[in-house]
Amino acid sequence: MTSEPLRPQTGPVPHASSHLSVPFWQGCRDSELCYQHCESCGLSNFPPTEHCRQCLSPDLRWAKSEGLGEIYSWTVVHRPVSPEFEPPYAPAIITLDEGYQMLTNVVGVAPEDVAIGMRVQVQFHEVGPDLTLPYFTEFS
Repeated sequence: MTSEPLRPQTGPVPHASSHLSVPFWQGCRDSELCYQHCESCGLSNFPPTEHCRQCLSPDLRWAKSEGLGEIYSWTVVHRPVSPEFEPPYAPAIITLDEGYQMLTNVVGVAPEDVAIGMRVQVQFHEVGPDLTLPYFTEFS
């Protein structure tokens, strides 16, 4: 038996935002996945910080990701800890091809088909008037 594909949340959903993450959220609204890149050592830096996690340089620049990666780890939630989330949903850690990881959700795939190492690509979904979230689905 195959279950229905996982769906994006319909919102509103809680999310973290700060002055450091403004370029990331603006990129999402423009359907661009953005991350910080250290100009000193070349490290891809995510989530956004004031200094590189590797060399502590403040010389960080925003770059656009191709939005391709693979699932590093995941789970399916059937009993959410917060009523804003509609189950089932699959939070996952995605390792992007640019070398950084991000926590997001997998959509468009039946829960039993999600797997570690699955190639995925970003999809953007508007969940509120001022919030667009990056989700990932199987790479086609």
